[in-house]
This record gives sequence, C-alpha cells and structure tokens, in this order.
Amino acid sequence: MKDYVVILFYKFINIADPKAVMEEQRAKCKELGLLGRVIIAEEGINATLEGTQEQINAYKEYLKNDAYFFDILVKESPSNGKAFHKLMVKVRPEIVTLKAGTFDVRKETATELPAKELQEWYERGEDFVVLDLRNDYEIVSGRFDKTIDPKLANFRDLPHKLSEMKDLKDKKIVAVCTGGIRCEKATCLLKREGFSDLYQLKDGIHTYMKEFPGKNFKGSLFVFDDRMTTDVVPEIPNKEVIGHCTYCDVVTERYCSDDSVRPSRKIICCEACFEKEAHHLRVSCAV
Repeated sequence: MKDYVVILFYKFINIADPKAVMEEQRAKCKELGLLGRVIIAEEGINATLEGTQEQINAYKEYLKNDAYFFDILVKESPSNGKAFHKLMVKVRPEIVTLKAGTFDVRKETATELPAKELQEWYERGEDFVVLDLRNDYEIVSGRFDKTIDPKLANFRDLPHKLSEMKDLKDKKIVAVCTGGIRCEKATCLLKREGFSDLYQLKDGIHTYMKEFPGKNFKGSLFVFDDRMTTDVVPEIPNKEVIGHCTYCDVVTERYCSDDSVRPSRKIICCEACFEKEAHHLRVSCAV
C-alpha cells in the first residue's frame, strides 16, 4: 500500500509575474500527479497538495530549486489518497483573502512565538489569551486552552469584528491559525488597530500539534480537504474529542454541509442525525 501525505505551505513574497508562476506550478503538479489547490498572487503563494510520499518528495526538491520558494517551510500530515479529487492552480488578488488593504507582511506582522515557547507559557501559567483566527466552524472540532473565538464566518470578516474585540487590546494575545498564513496578515491589521502585546504562533497549529500532540490543543485540526480533520501525527495519546453534534450534542468530529441555508455551512453532525436530516445535509468535501 502506498503512503499518501498532504502538504501545506505558503510564503509572502513579491511575485512579478503571477501568471507565469501559476503555469509553472500547474505543469509541475500535473507532471508529478499531485492533486489539490495552489493560489498565486503578487503577494506570494498558498497551497495544499496531496500525493504519494515519492511524489511529494519530488515536488519538494522542485521547490528547493525555485528562485521564489527555495526556503519555504512545507508541513506534512498523513493522508489516504482521497483528500482531493482534482488539481486547481489559480491567480487571485490575495493568497488569503482579508480585504483590508495592502500590508508589508514581512515588516508589519507580529512577533513569532515558537510552539515550544507557547507550551512553556502554558506550563508556567503565563497570563495570556489565544485568539483563534480560523472560521467559527473550524474551531468547534479543535481548539487551544484559553481560546477566544471571534466568531468569524470567513476570515475576511475580521475587519468588521474589530469593534467587538476592543476589550482585548490590553491583554497579551497569541494569534493562531492552521498553518500561520492568516496570522501573518491579520496581525498586521491588529497592530495597526492598537493591539500592542501581540504574538503569533510560529508555523501554526499544525506545527504545535506535531511537536506537542495531546497537550494544550484539544480535539482535531480542521483542514480544507476531503479528510475534513487531521490529528497531524499518526496517533495522539489519550486524545480528547471536543466536537459535539449540532442536533443531539453527542460527541463527534464528523463534519457535513447544511444546505438549508445559503451559502451552505459546515456543521458537526453524528451519523444518526445525519440520516434523520438527510433532506438538507450532505457529506462535506474540500470545496
């Protein structure tokens, strides 16, 4: 049986010709047989791809020889070969959509806090809060201790939520997200708005879970592919499931899509309730 993995990576870097980079990326992914999504913009790259370990290793070698992406950090997690059903490589205005203007991310972003240091903060009882910048439905299946959920339906809602977050300006804040990309851009905005004692989890929740499985991040990590969630590592000792069915409150991490509203929303639902509500629910997928 082949070993499949999913990789995610991003980099904020000025790209002179995003279309040319898009075409190069599409050609290489097709050549190697990778599936997933790659977003290119003038501000950089953001991607999640799946393939066999051999295919992924070949792709990482390709990145090492790229003038833009030679030093990019690639995060891996185990998969089943079914995370994606197609390849999408596109040019967009932003690699992560915030719609809050232009930032020099590499200069304006908040101080990075390595996973090891965050763990030390927990262990010594440091006074801080965790600001989770993921969408609200992502947080219900997994979150850090001390988490504050700003209730973002989409990341681009953050600028409109700032007035509700003003009480946090005097607190020590660690911003977190899946792999780090949303924090890099969001903390630029937060710093401009007067959040001064602000940090961001270096390389995201994914990296923390890999280094400290089963510690202060409880549950599973939501991912934007057909797996829906991942534990990042093959096994988490004494894993605590924190998700609850939207309808009956039973403990579960099973996501589905609720088509009774528009746009459709992702919710957690147990198998029994899924069957009862089948007229408006469907199995969630990557898009």
